[in-house]
Amino acid sequence: MDLFSNIALAGPELFTLTTMALMLLGTFVGLLAGAIPGFTIAMAVVLVLPFTFAMSPVQGLATMIAVYVGGLSGGLMSGILTGIPGTPSSVATTFDGYPMAKSGRPGLALGIGVWSSFFGGIIASVVLMLIAPQLAMIGLEFQPVDFFALVLFALTVTASLAGDQLLKGLIGALFGLLIATIGSDVVFGLPRFNFGVDEVSKGFAFLPVLVGLFAFSRLLSDVRDSSSAGQKLGGDETANVVKIDYVASCKVVLARWVNVIRSSLLGVFVGVLPAAGSTISNILAYDQAKKSSKEPETFGKGAIDGIIAPEAANNATAGGALIVMMALGLPGDIMTAIMLGALLVHDVIPSPSFISDEPMIAYSIFLAFFVANFMMLFLQSITLRGFVLVTKVKMYMLTAVILFYCAVGIFALNNIAYDMWTLLIFGILGFVMRALGFPIVPIVLGVVLGQIAEVRLSQVYARGDGLDVFLTRPWALFFILLSGFSIMFPSYQKQRGKKAWAHYFTPVLLIVLAVPVFMMPGTIRPIIAGVMALTGITQLIMQVRSPKALDTSQ
Repeated sequence: MDLFSNIALAGPELFTLTTMALMLLGTFVGLLAGAIPGFTIAMAVVLVLPFTFAMSPVQGLATMIAVYVGGLSGGLMSGILTGIPGTPSSVATTFDGYPMAKSGRPGLALGIGVWSSFFGGIIASVVLMLIAPQLAMIGLEFQPVDFFALVLFALTVTASLAGDQLLKGLIGALFGLLIATIGSDVVFGLPRFNFGVDEVSKGFAFLPVLVGLFAFSRLLSDVRDSSSAGQKLGGDETANVVKIDYVASCKVVLARWVNVIRSSLLGVFVGVLPAAGSTISNILAYDQAKKSSKEPETFGKGAIDGIIAPEAANNATAGGALIVMMALGLPGDIMTAIMLGALLVHDVIPSPSFISDEPMIAYSIFLAFFVANFMMLFLQSITLRGFVLVTKVKMYMLTAVILFYCAVGIFALNNIAYDMWTLLIFGILGFVMRALGFPIVPIVLGVVLGQIAEVRLSQVYARGDGLDVFLTRPWALFFILLSGFSIMFPSYQKQRGKKAWAHYFTPVLLIVLAVPVFMMPGTIRPIIAGVMALTGITQLIMQVRSPKALDTSQ
């Protein structure tokens, strides 16, 4: 059956009054969960799961997908208005969303975030329907060494995110990696750096660390003296005239359609890789947007592209994760792992033949993901004005309320006081590091990626693979080479147009990356490699013959 026949088959099952009402409720629950720091999307999906057992497979999965989509978008509200990411998938949104809100433009920042999430989800839906099985096969190609190389590439992002504070950024990233090693060894379970304290042997949960470093430290900075504590979030002059212009926000996002498409496709790709998820995709998309920008110096100060990239990517990642779940039966992240469990409860077993064997359920899921994005847009347009009122509250009042909700959300994770101490310790630590001029983002990246990198590297050694596997595996070699260029990129941006070597950066990048792409199986990828190599060689010849390059080198 073709695409339209499958959609016609699934449509009547999905578009019922009951299912639509359940999806609308699920989207609202997801938005609410995403907006509360510490209350994760996974927690919301788990809480909804038992209610779906009495539903049909289509109704149950559609409801959970609505929670999933709503949660991914809900994180942007708290991230932009308070600087505290509601979920790890909105971490990068705070980098520019919060500065824009503090500069008196919270309405524009929220509007851009909502439309970016919407377009990211829609692009992922189209990809989901058109090439789900084919794209899922890429995920099958990845082995532990490829995942480790991908994480290594993500870690090199810290070099470009640190900006002018490169050394402090790298120190912060190493510090984050050190924090990730505290606890038990991932292979043998032996305690490390616990200093004889039993509680520390368990390590630190990611969310208390994240909220402590981002939220607590920022709140302490915002109320460091009576003058700061008495200010309003949106500024005294603008707080009374805040409004959300959805039409203007939409035009702003559409004017940057290249960033939207690039970030969305990057999000889908990361979603296809098992266990990668939106926590990584939103940061990678932010990094790529900064590297591609003609004004990278504006990032971190309220750049529009800095909001578009992470929000488009994190919603698109959900589409990629659903592809892997249905086509291969592999969960791309914790949310799809929960949905996979729900499918099994309903005696539906995902596999490479699942889409062809169960087209009604498969395409109902595709359509539900598509429709949930429209519901998210509708509900956000209703609820955002309420959230914007937060900008009229004075900082000391806002700080007290946010800290309370953070503490409740963190305690609800595991119901142990240890997480509260983690929040306090890392909050004070983050405040001190901010005061000393250390960027917080590389530390968080180190914490997020450190454990993933250690697990993957351990798997590489457990398989008995030598170091040469990093050069013989095409995907591993691709990401290793990309990591090298990523580290050099800040210097390239600074020296572009000033030094001769900067003229050769892009052509050399294309030629070098063409090598691992050429090593990949199939016929299309070697053709792409040929195009990359030819483009690079052509640019290289032009640069050598360019008198501008020669003059610059003198």
